[in-house]
Amino acid sequence: MTDYVRKILDARVYDVASVTPLERMTRLSQRLGCPALLKREDLQPVFSFKIRGAYNRIARLSAEARAAGVICASAGNHAQGVALSAQRLGIAATIVMPVTTPPIKIDAVRYWGGNVVLYGDAFDEAYAHAKALEKEHGLTFLHPFDDPDVIAGQGTIGMEILQQHPDPIEAIFVPIGGGGLAAGVASYVKFLRPETQVIGVEPVDAASMKAAIDAGERVILDRVGLFADGVAVRQAGVETFRLCRKLLDDVLLADTDEMCAAIKDIFEDMRVIAEPAGALSLAGLKAYALKNPQRTGALIAINSGANMNFDRLRHVAERAEVGEAREILLGVTIPEQRGSYRRFVEILGSRTITEFNYRYAGGEKAHVFVGLKLAEAKSEKGVVIEQLKKAGYGVLDISADETAKLHVRYMVGGGAPGLSDEVILRFEFPERPGALRKFLDCLGADWNITLFHYRNHGADYGRVLVGVQAPQADRARFEERIASLGYPFEEETDNPAYRMFLKG
Repeated sequence: MTDYVRKILDARVYDVASVTPLERMTRLSQRLGCPALLKREDLQPVFSFKIRGAYNRIARLSAEARAAGVICASAGNHAQGVALSAQRLGIAATIVMPVTTPPIKIDAVRYWGGNVVLYGDAFDEAYAHAKALEKEHGLTFLHPFDDPDVIAGQGTIGMEILQQHPDPIEAIFVPIGGGGLAAGVASYVKFLRPETQVIGVEPVDAASMKAAIDAGERVILDRVGLFADGVAVRQAGVETFRLCRKLLDDVLLADTDEMCAAIKDIFEDMRVIAEPAGALSLAGLKAYALKNPQRTGALIAINSGANMNFDRLRHVAERAEVGEAREILLGVTIPEQRGSYRRFVEILGSRTITEFNYRYAGGEKAHVFVGLKLAEAKSEKGVVIEQLKKAGYGVLDISADETAKLHVRYMVGGGAPGLSDEVILRFEFPERPGALRKFLDCLGADWNITLFHYRNHGADYGRVLVGVQAPQADRARFEERIASLGYPFEEETDNPAYRMFLKG
């Protein structure tokens, strides 16, 4: 630990990086009943903390290495940090990015002088190509997190926090992707203030560091969710795992809704928009505060970045209230007869209806997809459900159902009576030309598509719900064909929201 403290104190970051403010979140502090502060790394020149580690690593290269140039693989903030750092030092930088990278990120890297090479559909392919170019051209590869100089550069954030807040700090919450930021911050904070907790926060669907710590060794996740693309890492680094395993007090997990709620909190307090990875640590802070009402000091979260595609804001706004537990989504079964809706609304009383989806489908019962705003997040949800059940309605709580929130709410009324052997799959398609054609070519004419719903979320992947008629006798061949496509997917045939609203 002592070696890293020395490296952090000696880190060369301020030639290009800023000392970012540590700001009190007034509204959130009042809600939580304790001081909640935000470290504003979104105010760096590339709108991300990544500039610190990248510059510290490049600044320490030998004259020969500088002359040869540097290379990295990244689709996001590390790419911009490397490009700007290399530009300031007069070094040629090659950035290998997947072809699925959104244009806004490619343009940003080019703006800072990086030579962009587009290769592969995913990061792993881009990484392999970058390593090949490294050997071919004698370049220096710059790892985004698993490098002592990168870790030390990121650790200067911990140094600044302790300088800016001399009063007691109960816990500092750090987002984890590969672990460079958490390792650096923990190395410094735990040396100077061992009583202060350093807590990592990962997405539920990309928790590579927690999986490694739980297993006692680095593991490779089969897949990672991409909503918080800045921390979507399948395997923690060698050095970062060693340090995080030793120094972190805990690793918390946050889901998409909780991150969206944290983005909203940051906007309401600071009037700035964090990217999902940037708001991840605040989601962890809020969860910790609710479970630990007794306070021994301030709670601090690091807003690691603000490189948010504008198109994603729609998705964030839709999910924030659910993430804050201030909105409930329900599937309610009511009689298909005159006056049913009036009676249903009367039972809801003065509560605000945020969403109401219904289409006549015949029969004696109707299914309604309804969203309700809650005044008391902790207790009112159960009260609402109990009132509806006492009135004789069938109630399905779909507030945590990803398929319902991404797809079903836009498809109410799409049932197909008499349809047999339907298999429902939820995919992540790469957001690039030809992705749908590749899917259709994979299926060929062997299976009939019965349902298809796609919605853009401003990311480098699209979320798609697909229904296919695949008889049980042919299911093995169908599953083998789908697996060969290479697109991440989950089967949702037994999903309760699908069965209520879309199944015939």
